[in-house]
Amino acid sequence: MTGRAWLVAILALAACSKAPGAGAPPTPYDQQAGASADTTPVVRLERAPCFGTCPVYEVSIARSGKVRYLGKNHVRTAGVASALIEPEQVESLLKALEDGGYFGFADGYVMDSPACGMYATDSPTVITTVTAGGRSKTIRHDYGCHGAPRELAGLERMIDDVAGTDKWTGRE
Repeated sequence: MTGRAWLVAILALAACSKAPGAGAPPTPYDQQAGASADTTPVVRLERAPCFGTCPVYEVSIARSGKVRYLGKNHVRTAGVASALIEPEQVESLLKALEDGGYFGFADGYVMDSPACGMYATDSPTVITTVTAGGRSKTIRHDYGCHGAPRELAGLERMIDDVAGTDKWTGRE
């Protein structure tokens, strides 16, 4: 192939390639491109469905105090909502999670996991993620697992309280 033929082949291949980011999976609603460290969530909570009318939603809290909510089912507010809390509340929440042993709990209290203990079906599951002090941890907590520490459910409720989810879920 001549030099010109190589150039034409390279240009043709470049024209066929995808644009940057094309075909990439969409980013979660609270981790959009260009988000600064102050707007990236440090605490996330998702309440998944149960057999019944348990509220189904996600909430995230950023270090800046930005709260982002996504209501799905059995909630007063379906869709996206947001609020702003004081950054000091976020720091207090992170400290309470740390002091409450969040990072020492098992990664999962779900059916067939060693930490589950006795299991009852049809209960809701709560998934939390906390990023603080250079570490990140996600816990899947099926409320049907009787081996889960009571403190974990208390910490989950504390996240809801600080985020103010009651105004969107209708649980007051």
